[in-house]
Amino acid sequence: MTGTPVAEAKALYQAGRYADAEAEARAVARSRPRDDEYAAVALNIAALATGAQGRHAEALATYDEALPAFSRIFGADHWLTLKLRSDRAQQMTSLGQYTECEAECAAVAEAAGRGTGPEMSFLAAAARNGLVFALNAQGRHQEAEAVAREALAAHRERDRGSVVLRLGLARSLNGQARHEEALTEVQDADKLYRTLPDDQRHPDTGAVQLVFAMVLWGLRRAPDARHQAAAAHDACQASFGPDHSRTVEARTLLEHIDGTRP
Repeated sequence: MTGTPVAEAKALYQAGRYADAEAEARAVARSRPRDDEYAAVALNIAALATGAQGRHAEALATYDEALPAFSRIFGADHWLTLKLRSDRAQQMTSLGQYTECEAECAAVAEAAGRGTGPEMSFLAAAARNGLVFALNAQGRHQEAEAVAREALAAHRERDRGSVVLRLGLARSLNGQARHEEALTEVQDADKLYRTLPDDQRHPDTGAVQLVFAMVLWGLRRAPDARHQAAAAHDACQASFGPDHSRTVEARTLLEHIDGTRP
């Protein structure tokens, strides 16, 4: 995307400047013909940036606007179209639409599994991550564990995809009261997360601390759990704002810890 009309919006998003990225992307989308390739890509960046600010319903609406354009311009089976579907589906989890996310992520993962190349490999991991999150949210932790382990076995790269899959696996183990196993997974995720470049770390700000807090709370290590929950909340608040689903989840956990401690 270097040197293209969307280069600035992409750079702002990767730097974690989500409000600026959204404004720039929407300006680009408005300035170009409706079926223009860069107008479609700009809408996609706008959707990502809007979701990162915690305006999840607005983000979903923007994805809905971009998806027909992606299908027309790139084709329904192109990895960019499939990625947009995966990102759109995972926005549904922030709105509590877990069964819808589950179905869409499973479909995207299947389609990506039929493709080849590094883009399809990463996309399959991303879609399976969304599936794992949706299953965990429905309390189907054993199914989530199976999907996460299968995805990690297929995705050997030490990248952001591996981090989020390990966090999903940790959530599934924690949900089964297998807290020590969950702790090992979140520790591994933390080590890998720290090695990633900043642009890969920004979207998952606070995610590791949040899952750490959940697992430590399951182990009845209340002071440590509270410390991690507070760190997660502060990081998410600063990066995404108070309405982002991860900020809300961290705040809810923090309030639960404070409300149940003697």
